[in-house]
Amino acid sequence: MPNASIALQILPTVKNTRDSWKIIDKVIAFIKKSGVNFEVGPMETTMEGDLDKLLQIVNAAQKLAIEHGSSGVFSNVKIIYNPKGIASMKKKVTKHREK
Repeated sequence: MPNASIALQILPTVKNTRDSWKIIDKVIAFIKKSGVNFEVGPMETTMEGDLDKLLQIVNAAQKLAIEHGSSGVFSNVKIIYNPKGIASMKKKVTKHREK
């Protein structure tokens, strides 16, 4: 059972939207490679797992955006944490996605 869920929105400081999307795609690929459970949404990517690992991913995502051409990064981060465990993303959204 995960003990944390983090929603991350990365907003790279770049000259045009296409460059921004390229950087965001790199960050999402990094999250995927990390092995944590995640879901990409239109405005943010939500991850679940161990709080410390998720915070390491958030930290690395900032640096990755800079490495790929962003002069700075604005990030919106939302965190749910309970050391005893949290409800999974799947549990939270399944009833809303059933047809």
